[in-house]
Amino acid sequence: MFREVPVLPVVVPLAAALLGTLLWRLHRTSRLSVPRAAVALALAVYAGGVVANTVFPIFLDKPVISAPWSAHLALVPLRDYEVADAMMNILVFVPLGMLVPLLTAKVSWWGAVAAAAAFSLAIEVTQLVTAHLLGGGHVADVNDLVFNVVGGAVGFALVTVLARVPVVEAAVDRFRWYPGSRLRGERRLHGSRRH
Repeated sequence: MFREVPVLPVVVPLAAALLGTLLWRLHRTSRLSVPRAAVALALAVYAGGVVANTVFPIFLDKPVISAPWSAHLALVPLRDYEVADAMMNILVFVPLGMLVPLLTAKVSWWGAVAAAAAFSLAIEVTQLVTAHLLGGGHVADVNDLVFNVVGGAVGFALVTVLARVPVVEAAVDRFRWYPGSRLRGERRLHGSRRH
């Protein structure tokens, strides 16, 4: 039995540091409010949870095999990839797609896709490095990257559709970090109304 790097002592401080940074940024720009602090907390918890479940386990004393880096890569799309894995990867990234329009001033579908791709790529690279150098328990998989991006796009689409309902739009506006930002392509339902 190999000893593992404990998850909580690593992930909790990382999530706390992220939360502190986000709250400091809101305070520094005079945008700190309870709804926006809730978004910061949601992002910190989400990021911590994703890291805990995608990067760990990392082993302390597992012998590192001398296999090439490619042994820890799955680069063939849909090869030996199960529908359940695809659905899980989509669902895990839906919250990220929903958070992006709340956190950014210039909101676009491409921005949400880019954010999902960057976060997913960071996870896959970390999995590759930990698997090769530390005997980590994951393989970097191009399919995970693709379906993570799909999940981010789905989350963004959900917010876009819901924000077209005036009551929901008003509620969503309270959580946006940049008041008055609009989803590109979102119809103006009430003319030149200001927020």
